[in-house]
Amino acid sequence: MFKIGGMRGFPTCSTGVTCAAALTLLPAVLNMPSAAAAPADRTTTALSGSTQSLPLTPRTRERVLGQAAERGAFSTDVRHFSLVGVIWDKPGTELLGQVRVRTRSAATGRWSGWQDIDTHNADHGADPGTAEAASGRVRGATAPLWVGDSDGVDVRVRTKAGPGPGVGRDLLPAGLRLELVDPGDEAPSEGPPGDSPRTDTEADAAASVNADLVSFAATEIPALSREDTERELRELGGTGASLAKPYIGPRPRIVTRRGWGADESLREKGFVYTGKIKAAFVHHTDSGNGYRCSEAPSVIRSIYRYHVVSMGWRDIGYNFLVDKCGTIYEGRAGGAAKAVRGAHTLGFNNNSVGIAVIGKFGSHKPPAAAVTALAKLTAWKLGLFGANPKGKTYLKSGGGNLYPKGKNVRLNVISGHRDGYATECPGAKLYAKLGSARTSSAHLQGR
Repeated sequence: MFKIGGMRGFPTCSTGVTCAAALTLLPAVLNMPSAAAAPADRTTTALSGSTQSLPLTPRTRERVLGQAAERGAFSTDVRHFSLVGVIWDKPGTELLGQVRVRTRSAATGRWSGWQDIDTHNADHGADPGTAEAASGRVRGATAPLWVGDSDGVDVRVRTKAGPGPGVGRDLLPAGLRLELVDPGDEAPSEGPPGDSPRTDTEADAAASVNADLVSFAATEIPALSREDTERELRELGGTGASLAKPYIGPRPRIVTRRGWGADESLREKGFVYTGKIKAAFVHHTDSGNGYRCSEAPSVIRSIYRYHVVSMGWRDIGYNFLVDKCGTIYEGRAGGAAKAVRGAHTLGFNNNSVGIAVIGKFGSHKPPAAAVTALAKLTAWKLGLFGANPKGKTYLKSGGGNLYPKGKNVRLNVISGHRDGYATECPGAKLYAKLGSARTSSAHLQGR
């Protein structure tokens, strides 16, 4: 037999049965309804990925005094997926508790250990009052977690115990669902027969906004020397173009949206811009560090799909992403050299650029290659708008938990997410590297 015990009410095994067998039997013992039956499905094409949505059902039938509420889902009858997250109806509602998940590897058939999913994800998103925030499609959500190619899932959502009967149960947000995201292989360059022509139109639009930098439909924006970058700046008419010796770093190599396989039919059409770029906010994706660099495009496609299909945003929230090997990727569509408004730092998306390092860096040190890429990207991007990476600037708050709406806030030109919103992002270890990133970035600009 096996017992229910261990940390915070999650399963441990005792004699008489292996852990793997015990965990497999767990849903039946707990009278958990299987979520395998007809999960809600949000799909496009096989190549561009899919999202399966499973309801989270109560794991206990009784409401006991002071008992923590718990919901879950278990299924070994789902299509392959590589990223998981939990969503709920109202974006303003906080999930006060813990979300844990284990997954079954599609390659080996073995179950992973239990992993925590960060429930504090409200610090990302469009600013209050914007059309994106008020669309009616936005949902509350945990951070996404990359789990690799999987075909089975077991998730538990457990709140803090309430002070009286049923109170713990009431702390759970309404509409809890588990999202299983398959990134697909790549987005097709042309839609399948019968597809809306929007796929081609939006793919062309996303490529055309980089026409000043690279040939149409290129998969990457190549690196430029310092001299060629300064010449490009003058041609683009950037803020520093009037300077005899503009302060701008050499343009780094950037993988375009077409390069990482963005399915342009997912996002809202059109682009949204802000006035200029005065600051860069550094993030981590909080999606885990267990990915290979060759998998980074798949991770990005998964986060993109999670942000748009599951969370209801108009596009991926970050303007750029950086993987552990230092490769830089174009994020939100609208042009790598342009002032595209993202949904990365709640309250401070105007006049800023959001850069996310793929991984989780609370207790793990960010790779040196990723920090170097941050310095290179900010030296170029901030240089386009005449911003000093070692300087300070003022941004007006759009509203958040640190600064009220309308307050002018003095910030580092290169700031961490936590500087604009009370959050752990970008993780203590990555945040500690921002000083050296500022120095390197300014040096690359010739300051």
